[in-house]
Amino acid sequence: MLHRHAHMHNVPACRQEHRVRVTGQKEEDREKVKTLSFDIAANLIQIQLVSTSQPAAVCRPSMSTELELSFRPDNELTEMMRLRVQSLQQRGQKRQDGERLLRPNEAVYRLDFSKQSLRFSHWAVRLAQAGRLTITATSQLWTPDLTHLMTRQLLEPAGVFWRAPGDANDASVQCYEADAHEFGERIAELAKVRKVMYFLFAFAEGCSPETVDSSINFTVDS
Repeated sequence: MLHRHAHMHNVPACRQEHRVRVTGQKEEDREKVKTLSFDIAANLIQIQLVSTSQPAAVCRPSMSTELELSFRPDNELTEMMRLRVQSLQQRGQKRQDGERLLRPNEAVYRLDFSKQSLRFSHWAVRLAQAGRLTITATSQLWTPDLTHLMTRQLLEPAGVFWRAPGDANDASVQCYEADAHEFGERIAELAKVRKVMYFLFAFAEGCSPETVDSSINFTVDS
């Protein structure tokens, strides 16, 4: 009887000891959770700082500007090439093998590149009346003050632009779009190694230098 009573008397003490152990374990667990939470928060802040600081410079779109360059007649070079034709005719001589003489309906134009890192955008050719304009570029191998123009120094494709007799005054000038686009891209490519480029302008079907206004547009990356 006494043994049973003593056993019953010791039960609350055991429960109290167990309760203390459980409470201590909970406090330890809470500290671990707090520490883990602080570590996670610190890592999230670090990840956020990295993600907001680096990609911004990479993803920022590059700024670009439009550049329009006008074709200008080179009267001096045109006259020099016309004198070459007259000289051959007066002397009864033939041209050199492969030499490209200037035709009566042609003139030499030039394009000066103020910038050289260009991407072709579009053509801006205006014809005041019906006619056909053919623009042919020359390669960088031609030095007008030293050599005659050779057929092999003419680039392909040429740009062909025209306006039909029945077109309205505000109608757009027509062209062979694929050739014109490829032609423009070749000019942009040559601009990387040249400051000036020469062209033969051929006027036909009522077109003349007085009725033509031509330029080419590029995109300049900055």
